[in-house]
Amino acid sequence: MQAVSAHHTLGVERSPAESDGDAMTSLPPEKELTVVLADDHPVVRGGLMALLSSVKGITVVAEATNGREAVDETVKHRPDVLLVDLQMPDLNGIAATREVVQAAPEVAVLVLTMFHDDESVVSAMRAGVRGYILKGAGQEDIVRAVRGVAAGEAIFGQNVAHRVLDLLATPRTAEPFPDLTAREREVLDLVAAGLGNAVIARQLHLAPKTVSNHISAIFAKLRVVDRAAAIVRAREAGLGR
Repeated sequence: MQAVSAHHTLGVERSPAESDGDAMTSLPPEKELTVVLADDHPVVRGGLMALLSSVKGITVVAEATNGREAVDETVKHRPDVLLVDLQMPDLNGIAATREVVQAAPEVAVLVLTMFHDDESVVSAMRAGVRGYILKGAGQEDIVRAVRGVAAGEAIFGQNVAHRVLDLLATPRTAEPFPDLTAREREVLDLVAAGLGNAVIARQLHLAPKTVSNHISAIFAKLRVVDRAAAIVRAREAGLGR
């Protein structure tokens, strides 16, 4: 998979000739780059550690096995790049990115994930990532992406770049509460319709605890303190009808 890059925006795909070159020699580092790795799969994390540790000019300063550790290690070490998966325990990659952008805005967040659906890509971009590539990318592309985001570029894997371009080119009806996930918006719609947690759980085929977690996340994102306030906000936006 080729990496697509641009300074602060989408750019032009590299030519096959450029792709076939050695990223480690075509992009010599100007300084030692530091990286925090965050992935809950030890095999993936170990492979990334081996790859980046073999590259002159890149040092992995810490590893994290979940999103909370990713934030803590990033704030502690202030690396050039946080390389993070999206799906992790304790705190997912999107939430971790938001916290890192707030606490350490100088750190470039690069997502390496298997998910490239619209919601994941858009949520990651809104959270403040500077790059988004897919697992299965070539070693040269991963190194290129790390160096690129550290240098201030926006890096997207080829498939992701095409999806982003499609999203930008296709007119879409604005969804209320864009910070909510599709599932959270669905739960909020049912809350606004006056349904209790148990009924929502049955209707959406979710565990009651999962519904409760969604509602807690909704309250936090809407910055409301209780169900009544959330219902008011939701109905004002046209939900619950």
